[in-house]
Amino acid sequence: MELNSFVFSAIILLTAAAISVALFKHLGLGSILGLLVAGIAVGPHSPGPYVTTHVEDVRDFTELGVVLLLFLIGLEMQPKRLWALRREVFGLGSAQILLCGGAIAAYIHFYQSSWQASLLIGLTLALSSTALVMQLLHERGDIATRHGNATFAILLMQDLAVVPLLAVVPLLSKLGPQSAMVPLGQQTLIVFGMVGLVVLSGRYVVPFALERLLRQNNREAFALVVLLAVFLAAGAMHKAGLSMALGGFLMGMLLSTSRFSFQIQAHIEPFKGLLMSLFFVAVGMSIDLPAIAAQPLLLAQHVAVILTIKLVLLFLIALVFGLPRGVATRVAFLLAQNGEFGFVLFGSAKLMGVIDEATFVIAVSVISVSMLLTPLLVRAGDALARRIERRATTPMSFDYEATGIPPKGRVVVAGYGRVGHTIATLLEVNQIPYIAFDTNPAHVERGERDGRAVYYGDIGDLELIAAAQVGSAALVILTIDHGSTALRAVSHIRAAYPHVPVIARARDLEACGSLIRAGATRAYPEAIESSLRLGAEALQMLGVPTDDVDSLLQGVRSRGYMQVAE
Repeated sequence: MELNSFVFSAIILLTAAAISVALFKHLGLGSILGLLVAGIAVGPHSPGPYVTTHVEDVRDFTELGVVLLLFLIGLEMQPKRLWALRREVFGLGSAQILLCGGAIAAYIHFYQSSWQASLLIGLTLALSSTALVMQLLHERGDIATRHGNATFAILLMQDLAVVPLLAVVPLLSKLGPQSAMVPLGQQTLIVFGMVGLVVLSGRYVVPFALERLLRQNNREAFALVVLLAVFLAAGAMHKAGLSMALGGFLMGMLLSTSRFSFQIQAHIEPFKGLLMSLFFVAVGMSIDLPAIAAQPLLLAQHVAVILTIKLVLLFLIALVFGLPRGVATRVAFLLAQNGEFGFVLFGSAKLMGVIDEATFVIAVSVISVSMLLTPLLVRAGDALARRIERRATTPMSFDYEATGIPPKGRVVVAGYGRVGHTIATLLEVNQIPYIAFDTNPAHVERGERDGRAVYYGDIGDLELIAAAQVGSAALVILTIDHGSTALRAVSHIRAAYPHVPVIARARDLEACGSLIRAGATRAYPEAIESSLRLGAEALQMLGVPTDDVDSLLQGVRSRGYMQVAE
């Protein structure tokens, strides 16, 4: 039964989404999988009440969320950083599309007598989901990591490949090349014209308009002009036959060098979050349960074979381009699924007679199921990558010969992010020997560039604790922001080396208490500590003696922050 009332439809959709996201986040499976399952539940292919039968219209509208996501990523991507990724974009990205597309086409040819259909299906299924992968990277804070950069570069090349793939459809059609709506030469001129228009607008017109509006203190118009600029760029790219998300990214990158970038991000973030959530619900609504149930074994075989082809080839291609095995593993598992662009391209191919109805149904089902499996694949890829990286680092000896720092009396710093980098600097200035570990390859690379003893490793791992000779350390400092890892590390260190003091960073008082109970010597809640320092500065500026302020702070800390907690 379809609910005609918009309000009741919204209630059902939001209820299903809220319950699914809460449940899947609680199970540690992530919000995206919860949104996809919510979409299945309220979609027209489910046995219960559904929101609408016009799923394609909903998906087209919510794709604006993908545009805003790529726009925000573009805001963080300086042009020089993009230029630095040119080898990955054109080399790694092109190799992935061609090799994966060719291998999948060879497999599909066993089921398709037409080589045209096999080639089109292979190249389309070689593409991955920009929306899904970039949202995962964004949520996990992995965009700036090495595997995040490589993944983004491949996705960017895939978006650029949209034009030739759209051009290929009429050429492969039984109707012949004359079925193409726009000649290739004219299409090329349109592409260059639209890209030039976006560049001129993002470079000159939009910044000029935003500056005028800020001078008038017109914040509402400022936000509207930003949204207008993003959607015009997306519309221009769509007109050129390119991905709308690519237009959003290009506009974001052009505005990234302006002095408005942080204010723009603050205005756009809420719209992006809502539309992205609805986009994943719409993708879930597209999953045709009866079609999957009609040929479950064949569908399972197709999904398994295509995922395997992409996993293996992506891993090997990444290795050839010089990525470490752990990074290559993460990239492969992030990009193994098929992309939402397949919905559009297969629909066009069906209209032009390149594929028949049965092939269309099974191809769309393969895309849907692979997207549904992505959060689980990414978790599996992370676990496998950690094992690979641990195998590479755990056998290492972190003794004097390996590090140049004597194990006895040195400080072990867990985490080389913002806080860890600051602590390492303070230790270095005071000539105190230390060694640092981090599980983020980007942080490790930064430590190497800084010329510091920073190594890849999970301080919550018993084997690493032993290899790092923590028992000989003067002090262990935990700066990691992941609560469960910090608790595990404190428990292991306290059980194995009870004499070694451990001080830890905590997010709040609750986390602080958990670390103390697990065995930490001291734990400092960063939010409260920053508030105390701000208050101390205020008191000193108001004339309170420094000794009195220091005594007050010491008293608050000695009582477990109870005064400020109340």
